[in-house]
Amino acid sequence: MEREEFDVVVVGGGVTGAGAALDAATRGLSVALIEASDYAAGASSKSSKLIHGGLRYLEMLDFGLVREALGERRLLLTELAPHLVKPVSFLWPLTHRWWERPYVGAGLVLYDTMGGRRAVPRARHLTRAGALQLAPALRPDALVGGVQFYDAQEDDARMVAFLARTAAAFGAALATSVRADSLISSGGRVRGVRARDLLSGSDLVIRGRHVAMATGAWNGPGAGGGTGPAGQLQVRPSKGIHIVIPRDRIRMDTGLLTRTEKSVLFVIPWGDHWMIGDTDTEWRYDPAYPTASRADIDYLLAKVNQVLRDPITTADVEGVFAGLRPLVAAGAGDTAGLSREHAVDTSAAGLTTIAGGKFTTYRVMARDLIDAAAGDLGPGVPPSRTHQVPLVGAAGYRGRWESREQIAAGSGLGTGQVERLLGRYGSCLDDLLELIASRPELEAPVPGTGGYLGAEVVYACTHEGAVHLDDVLARRTRTAFEVRDGGVGAAPRVAALMAGELGWDQARAEREVSRYRAAVAAEREAQQAPDDLLALTARLRARPVADPATG
Repeated sequence: MEREEFDVVVVGGGVTGAGAALDAATRGLSVALIEASDYAAGASSKSSKLIHGGLRYLEMLDFGLVREALGERRLLLTELAPHLVKPVSFLWPLTHRWWERPYVGAGLVLYDTMGGRRAVPRARHLTRAGALQLAPALRPDALVGGVQFYDAQEDDARMVAFLARTAAAFGAALATSVRADSLISSGGRVRGVRARDLLSGSDLVIRGRHVAMATGAWNGPGAGGGTGPAGQLQVRPSKGIHIVIPRDRIRMDTGLLTRTEKSVLFVIPWGDHWMIGDTDTEWRYDPAYPTASRADIDYLLAKVNQVLRDPITTADVEGVFAGLRPLVAAGAGDTAGLSREHAVDTSAAGLTTIAGGKFTTYRVMARDLIDAAAGDLGPGVPPSRTHQVPLVGAAGYRGRWESREQIAAGSGLGTGQVERLLGRYGSCLDDLLELIASRPELEAPVPGTGGYLGAEVVYACTHEGAVHLDDVLARRTRTAFEVRDGGVGAAPRVAALMAGELGWDQARAEREVSRYRAAVAAEREAQQAPDDLLALTARLRARPVADPATG
């Protein structure tokens, strides 16, 4: 990165930053991306894992946002990432007779129409008996009927990793564990970034004709750790948390969406688990450490238990995760009422900053960010074409899915395992099969990970940019919130596999395990604290492996 001047330097490796790197690279621009921690280490790995239009935004009359998001949902499902994005069904329980069914029904007809006929099945109305047959876990007195509708689901952290891989395939230079410390300016315009490589401890100068800031909750004054001109965008970070419980704890054949006094509550199917969320409260502290408190967890339990026959308790909670929405500030009031639209600031020459938005509309956000950069770079920059660029693993995916039984027979993995891997890697499954063929011991699941194979850990290092234990346990796999101990038991074996690929010595592997265990313990302690400040205090007793301040 130090040896050349790039057309665009992107700061931030979340979904918008990775999307921007791909957008710029596919226009033929030279692009570098740096991320202080790991791909999707912030909010982009802590979402509800949904690709959706946002039904509640219809009630807010934000038709433009819903239409835009549903258009992106269709593209991802059918063309760009069919291997990563799948339809998922939800039940909307009706609680009022007469008026609610036509009201909700009309909204869902509009939702389905905006979403296009090819993307997901249409909504259907259910009697109370029909709804309870689909979701016997619900209390009969909690509904008078229901409507089943469809949205889409993905693994957010894997989506970002695949965006980064696709950008790299088009020539982008990307590096994690590289922290932007300040902007380089001369002649009245920004001309690059001073950064620090947190793995080696060396300082870097990365020159660019334009710098694009996609740092999420770090936007605004002091963005990127004090990188320079903040522009006009002001961000109000909103914390959202999810809890994870075993799938057999709630008897339903569908996800659930129900109203709360401020927003909606989702119960989302996730493999052998349910994810329940989320919350929407302003976070006033360090954006590096959004932390779930006991109050957050109790809130979700209370809301979901209002509709369940058999209430769930804290003893059922397997995992918890918290993230921040980088909402564009718009005065006082609850963050739940702030728009999910994004905004782009170009007030500083050579610098563009983006904030706001939704995971679903990342491609549009990335396009708008690079459009603004292109306007500064001058004439001749082609328009965005990411609507025509499938992500790595999409090409050939459908053929492999149709041949999954033959692949299972030939590999010895079993059809269910092949289906799981296809949903995580698409046609890149071929890479894993070759790896297992050359190293048969990697076919076995790693104990304590919840079923992830040794090959997946190795592949995370060789193909997906993992450089810390946390990268694998929290993002390349989701062991950190899917397994009751947070992956502590699996950590030594995972670290040993990573050490063989990344050249760690015994001391480095032990340090990674020690820091991971400390981070999990601190998060668990924080989740017992009654409020945000006390939770953050507990969390800071152990910093995560990829800490932006220390590396």
